[in-house]
Amino acid sequence: MTRVFPSLCAQTSRKLPFVAQGSSKEPATDDDEAITRSLAGDLAAYEVLVARYSAVAHRTAALLGAGQEAEDVVQEAFVKAFRHLATFRRDAAFRPWLLRIVANETHTMTRSRGRRAELVLKAGAEPDLRVPDDPEGAAIATDRRARLLEAVRTLPDRERQAVVCRYFLQLSEAETAEVLGWPVGSVKSRTFRGLARLRKEVGGELS
Repeated sequence: MTRVFPSLCAQTSRKLPFVAQGSSKEPATDDDEAITRSLAGDLAAYEVLVARYSAVAHRTAALLGAGQEAEDVVQEAFVKAFRHLATFRRDAAFRPWLLRIVANETHTMTRSRGRRAELVLKAGAEPDLRVPDDPEGAAIATDRRARLLEAVRTLPDRERQAVVCRYFLQLSEAETAEVLGWPVGSVKSRTFRGLARLRKEVGGELS
């Protein structure tokens, strides 16, 4: 299902004795059903959420500075999300709530590391080994992307976080505010400042 889940099963089963070992029910089809069944002790239902959000959780951790430790951050975030699932507001969306846990875990990890983490930007997909139709154009596009990502990496932390959430993770302003724990006004101002810095660095390549 996902590399995160086998270890997650072991941790949740060990730390949370009420969790059932699997389920004979049909897989949950939406987040609300999966959450309801997870709260009732159905670990297979939580597996659905892990599979559904592992990729975006990993991308979030990597983009916010976890680098090569992103997988550890994501695993711990899923464990914590499971343990605190009863506190989740059922009228809210699950993804921003989970990504806030991922963001907090990333912040804790980078702070305890005692240094600024390298920003690792991974698409989360297998490398494309096909020969492009336009090798020269592909090389130019790759160079532009590399320059843009390097410019993003050098932004001040809060501006980088805002830009990453809004444009790399494609979260709304409200979702970004929830994930980062900021007022929406702060999201707007930090995104604006971050984009202004990027325009000075990379100019038209930002458009």
